[in-house]
Amino acid sequence: MQVSVETTQGLERRLTITVPSDTVDSAVKSRLQQLAKTQRINGFRPGKVPVSVIKKRFGQAVRQEVAGDVMQQNFYQAVIQEKIQPAGMPKFELTKDEDGQDLEFTASFEVYPEVEVKGVSDIEIEKPVVEITDEDLDNMMETLQEQHATWKEVKRKAKKDDKVIIDFVGSIDGEEFEGGKAEDFALELGKDRMIPGFEKPLVGAKAGEEVTIEVTFPEDYHAENLKGKDAVFQATVKKVEGLDLPKVDEEFAKLFGVEEGGVDALKAEVRKNMQRELDQTLKAQVKEDVISKLVDANEIDIPQALIDQEVNALREQAKQRFSQQGGGQNLPDLPAELFTDNAKRRVSIGLLLGEVIKENELKADEAKVNEMIETAASAYEDPQEVVDYYNNNQELMQQMQNVALEEQAIEWVLEQAKVTEVTKAFDEVMNKQA
Repeated sequence: MQVSVETTQGLERRLTITVPSDTVDSAVKSRLQQLAKTQRINGFRPGKVPVSVIKKRFGQAVRQEVAGDVMQQNFYQAVIQEKIQPAGMPKFELTKDEDGQDLEFTASFEVYPEVEVKGVSDIEIEKPVVEITDEDLDNMMETLQEQHATWKEVKRKAKKDDKVIIDFVGSIDGEEFEGGKAEDFALELGKDRMIPGFEKPLVGAKAGEEVTIEVTFPEDYHAENLKGKDAVFQATVKKVEGLDLPKVDEEFAKLFGVEEGGVDALKAEVRKNMQRELDQTLKAQVKEDVISKLVDANEIDIPQALIDQEVNALREQAKQRFSQQGGGQNLPDLPAELFTDNAKRRVSIGLLLGEVIKENELKADEAKVNEMIETAASAYEDPQEVVDYYNNNQELMQQMQNVALEEQAIEWVLEQAKVTEVTKAFDEVMNKQA
């Protein structure tokens, strides 16, 4: 086998491979002999058909089949011999294919780029330092109360976050319009679910009061006949309801599965969950910062084949999400352009982190893998069951090892980068994540 390598442009390569004629001819002859043993042709006993007859009838098809196999086999031998790393499947083209002559073909493909991670020591990273305070815990307890609150009628003026029950009739130029009338309509103040300006006159109103509401429908309103129109609503407040928060006691604690220890045990569990979510959020934010700055500092040439593969993966994930939401079964392929930018970034990240792992000979740390599994399991009712599931599932374990290896690569970058610790409040970090 003779091989010549040509760089066509960028990451594209073209191999011209010549395979000796006797290699191809002997393979064709062997396959024809096998056919002679199995083919049934009138005038010949089974297994006694002359090879010359088989060749006349099947020779061209057999040679094409052999040529395909020869190209595949010799291509992989050639890239190993030339120490080339293809980034996608090759495109084959037969250039010479005749009996008794050397077979020649070309294979065109892209290769992985040579990646050199630069500028790591110049990367500047802010690492938030956050302490969960008693005030943060109190705020979270109030949030839990609000989540389990019930509406209760109140004899006072309506305020933000209250619910008002109203009847209303809308008119434009003195004429009622279709869809502008409702009875016993429940409206939570402060949610901005109505057209702009509708809620404001209702704040401060009491049950039994009539309120005039003047609004202008937005230009992009869904009803064509109402776009940009001035309207007046006459509303009657029938009831004002406020949130009735449950008392934080042992019964409240039991709502969250805390059967013993009462409020103190509930607070301890809530703080523990807050800390776990905070740790995950901080890690995710720092990781994203590291990755973004690593990508910005290292522009690399990305093979189109890898981008196409990632686009297909992202498209498939999108289809699965739609399917889980009750659609997607008959969803056409979404345009590649929707995923291209994200695909390029993901491929770039993979190549850069892969180079960090390779250059530093990083191996997945077993203790880190176990810690990650235990952290993930801690959110479930029976953590040990989750741990056992991972330990007995090789594919899941491999995925977790890959995640651990990626985190180790991120940690290596952090060790080289300029890291500044910045004190931040719990809400500031968590609201940013949201």
